[in-house]
Amino acid sequence: MKSAKHSRLGRSWLPAHILVWLYAVLLVVPLYYFVASAFKTNEEIFASPFALPSSFGLGNFSTAFHSADLGLAVVNSALVTVFSLVLTLALAIPAAFALARSTGRLASLVESVFSLGFLIPTFAALFPTFLLAAATGLFHTRTFMILFLPATAMPLSVVILVQFMRTIPREMEEAARMDGASTFAVLRHVYTPMCLPGIATVLLLNFLTFWNEYLYSLVIIGPDPAQRTVQVALPTLKSITGTDYGVLTAGTVLTLVPVWIVYTVLQKRMQQALVSGAVKM
Repeated sequence: MKSAKHSRLGRSWLPAHILVWLYAVLLVVPLYYFVASAFKTNEEIFASPFALPSSFGLGNFSTAFHSADLGLAVVNSALVTVFSLVLTLALAIPAAFALARSTGRLASLVESVFSLGFLIPTFAALFPTFLLAAATGLFHTRTFMILFLPATAMPLSVVILVQFMRTIPREMEEAARMDGASTFAVLRHVYTPMCLPGIATVLLLNFLTFWNEYLYSLVIIGPDPAQRTVQVALPTLKSITGTDYGVLTAGTVLTLVPVWIVYTVLQKRMQQALVSGAVKM
């Protein structure tokens, strides 16, 4: 009876397994084609697109790295992304802490204002942002992007962290207060450690957004090789190398390496956050 029941359950889950494997294939095949093309010449790409490269030499990567000056562009992107992430967390964690502990109408109103940030389209804010950069004298600087990107990330960051902090029992804070902890100590030693999955989620989502940001980086920082980010430098490969698709894909792969590293480090924390949210539902 038990084996028959398991057999029926296995058959009922068969369509789900088929869809999962189909989805995995849809992801893996383009990724394989993309990475394999980074090691090929144009002739190999068009003659045998899905075959393994005849050589795993790093010539395309070297050409892409030096032609578009990707090394300096990666450093610029890293500076903008890291400082923006630090500023985002420095603002979002205390704001979420205050909102999570407040029960008044003013706190609800402020939280609603943060939620309204989701309604502002990216293109709608472009012209005012351009005027603000010019008025502050920070046009064509990375400093403005470091100040601007956290502002765009605050709505999502605050909303996520508020929901995490509301799940922390009040008794934890009361116990810390009885030990003489200040408000800052409660935030640092109680709320922040217990919200690490939420903080990791905010870090990962904002890292992907900041690293891949193109429109505002192009308009605000511009194409200056000394300051441009990697997403602005990458399209210049097209004008430098023409239709050398091996070099183009190699340059794109280079820009994805930091994303892959950060995702690998933070994915466990993010999965914990998603699972804990599902259990609480």
